[in-house]
Amino acid sequence: MTDLDAQVRATDPDRWLASRFVADVQARADLIALYAFEAELMAIPTRVSQPLLAEMRYAWWGEQMDGVFAGVPRKGHPVLEALAGAAARRGLERAPLDALIDAHVDRAHGRPHDLEALFVGPMQAAVRVLAGAGHDEVVAPAARVRGLTQTGRFEEVAALRREANTVLKALPVRAFPAVSTAALRRPDEPEAAKRLRLTWANLRGRI
Repeated sequence: MTDLDAQVRATDPDRWLASRFVADVQARADLIALYAFEAELMAIPTRVSQPLLAEMRYAWWGEQMDGVFAGVPRKGHPVLEALAGAAARRGLERAPLDALIDAHVDRAHGRPHDLEALFVGPMQAAVRVLAGAGHDEVVAPAARVRGLTQTGRFEEVAALRREANTVLKALPVRAFPAVSTAALRRPDEPEAAKRLRLTWANLRGRI
């Protein structure tokens, strides 16, 4: 897990910081496995020069989901092995991960962001890692807040944040680190400010 932890810290510092609020070691490792998978998908367009080449790499990841969800991931691939373990332990569903891969294909081709696939599905999966199934509807508004913030649609966030905080009252405390990044106001905030926002959000259970 250490290498994956370092990978997520380098590529997704916001969710890495939020994961520090997960006390259970195995749960945190499973959460990091999910985030490392997402980090791999995010990085593909930076490693290839053409959208078609990116699409080919995404197709490879899509094929690997067969092994992940059959409990026989590609040997020697730390992200796939860790993700398979997390999927088995936490009862993760394949459909949101397939949808995430498809959304990244669209992103590589410059098509509009699919907020549901890029942000809602992954946050719901993260909550499932920490608190089991049954919280998808509670999580969705907070995930949309994060998606709108990450894509610069700040003017749409305020009303939705109020809705999100209302329904988040039903979320188990142990799951809140998976949604707390929705409390961040801007992607370019200094890390010190983000740390304070995440700490305050996790203490209050509000974004």
